[in-house]
Order: sequence, then structure tokens, then C-alpha cells
Amino acid sequence: MRTNKLNFRLKVLMLIVFTSFLLSCNSNHKESLAVDNVELSEKHEAIAIEGMDSETLSPSQETPRQETSKVLKIIKSASVKYKVVEVKGASKRINKMVQQFNGYLSDQRFENNLYRKENRFTIKVPNQHFALLLDSIVNVAEFIDYENITTDDVTEEYVDLQSRLKTKLEVKQRYETILRKSAKTVKDILATEERLGIIQEEIEIVQGRLNFLSNKVSYSTIQVELYETVDYKEEPESYSRTFFSKVKEGFLYGWHLISSILLGVIYIWPILLIGFLVFFILKKRYKK
Repeated sequence: MRTNKLNFRLKVLMLIVFTSFLLSCNSNHKESLAVDNVELSEKHEAIAIEGMDSETLSPSQETPRQETSKVLKIIKSASVKYKVVEVKGASKRINKMVQQFNGYLSDQRFENNLYRKENRFTIKVPNQHFALLLDSIVNVAEFIDYENITTDDVTEEYVDLQSRLKTKLEVKQRYETILRKSAKTVKDILATEERLGIIQEEIEIVQGRLNFLSNKVSYSTIQVELYETVDYKEEPESYSRTFFSKVKEGFLYGWHLISSILLGVIYIWPILLIGFLVFFILKKRYKK
């Protein structure tokens, strides 16, 4: 009996020892896994930090990304005045430059007096070639009198017009829906059509302004004035004609007189014909 009790206690003790051994092994395994996870996470964070620059780690990156800024609508224009060696040649060179940059001359005015020759013209060039063309034109100048460049930012007006146009188009669409589905009586139809006409007129005005701004933004304007100085020649008070000029004038006058007489005869040929017939008849009668 006593032996049985000893065996039972021994079995319980062995079971406790075995259970404790299993528990210790499990805890060691978990600790090793935890250590491995910590090392892996630390390595991963280190790699991630090394791949980022200072801007990426800055607090500003935590905020939501802001919307992309709108494209600026800027009207560019310039006016220049250059002294050149020879106006005609410089004008031709500038015209070739303008054609290379897909531009064109909108107007031109040439003037020649006793003191100098001048040529004024306006250039229309695509906005992206504005600065390049200005840098090219200056190469023809012998002396720069002035160069004035102005810019007008119409982005705010352009965006506002686009928003107004969108709103008016939506209103127009709603009125068209009312006209198709809801307007039953003649009074309702006429009132809706009148309102549609007013909205359509407002849409055309806004669209016209948008087209105007788009054209001004797309094509820049350059006012160019070229001039060259010439040796001053005093204008004579009176002119004396030479003998040969008088002879030439006499021949011209005689030719004009002959041509006038021939034209006069041609104009009055019916009268001459009638007079000749009357003379012929009277002559026959007198002979009889």
C-alpha cells in the first residue's frame, strides 16, 4: 500500500517537472521570435529611413496633398525702337525671324523724309516664342533707343469667366429640360423660351470675352520701330527746267494733242457721217 503511494507521488512529480520543462521551452521560443521580429522591424525601419530624404520626413508631408496650381494666363506685350544701318534690310531680316517663330506682321508703315527713314510694324507671335523672338530682333540694332516689356495677369478673370460660363450652361440645360417636360401651356412655353434667349445672350457674351482673352494670351504683341539716319539735303525753293526736259515736255504735249484729236473724231463719227452724206447729196443737186 505504501509502495503504491510512493509510485503515485513519483508520477505526479515527474508530470510537474515535464510540464515545467515544456513551459520553459515555449517561453524561450516566443522570446526568440519576439527578438527576431524586433530586429526585422528595426532593420525595415532603418532601410525605410535611409531611402527617404529630409523633405519626405518633414511634417508638411503628413498633410494632405494640395491641389495643383492653376495655369497662369498672362498677356505679354512689348514695344521697341532701334536704330539700324539700313531699314529695308533690317525689316527683311526681322520678317524672316518672325516666320521662323510662326508669327506674322499685322500692320506696317514706312516713312521717308529729309532726315531719316522709318519703318513701324506690329508683330504677333505665339506666347511661348515671345522672349526668343525679342532676343533675336535685337541683333539687327545698331543702337537701342528703348525696350519696354509689359505683362498682364488675367488668370483670375479667366477662371471667373469659366465658372460663370459653366453655371450659365447648367441653367440653360435646366430651362431646356423644363421646356421639354414641364411647360404645358403656351404662356409657360413663351416664358421659358424668353428666359432661354436671355441666358443664351449672356453665354455668348461670356464666351466672346473668353475667346478674346485666349487669343491675347496665345499671341503676344511686339511693336517695332526701326529707323536710319540719312544725310540732310536742303529742299530747293524753286526748280529750273533744262532744255532736254522742255523738249521732252513738248513731245509729250504734241502726242497728247494728237491723241485728243483722234479721240474727238471717234466720239463724233455719227455727226461726221451725216455731214458727209448731206454734202454729197447737195453736191449732186447743184451739178444737175
